[in-house]
Amino acid sequence: MMKIALPSRNNRIDDHFGHCEYFAIFQIDSNRVIASEQTLAAPDGCGCKSNIAKTLADMGVKVMLAGNMGQGAVNVLKNRGIKVVRGCSGDLQEVVNDYLSGRISDSDIDCVDHISCHH
Repeated sequence: MMKIALPSRNNRIDDHFGHCEYFAIFQIDSNRVIASEQTLAAPDGCGCKSNIAKTLADMGVKVMLAGNMGQGAVNVLKNRGIKVVRGCSGDLQEVVNDYLSGRISDSDIDCVDHISCHH
């Protein structure tokens, strides 16, 4: 089983990783189908400076599907063995299913200005 996390707000991808309300975590079965979903409250403060990467890695998360994310957060997650895919948006289950179907790839675009990226 694989676990995928998404920084979330109102059942949608949050535009900025470090300011999300919660992380939706989907467990994917061997047939690449969503088997279960759980939520994890986001810590206060910037995501790249929190301990969220360790927490997610300890939970078995292997992929982060996100909207905008700074390089610091990308590095912290990758150092914990979590693949980062930026440029995602929309309904959580649709994004997961699009990723599983190969319709989503990393945008390679970093959020470099926290003021302009904060929505």
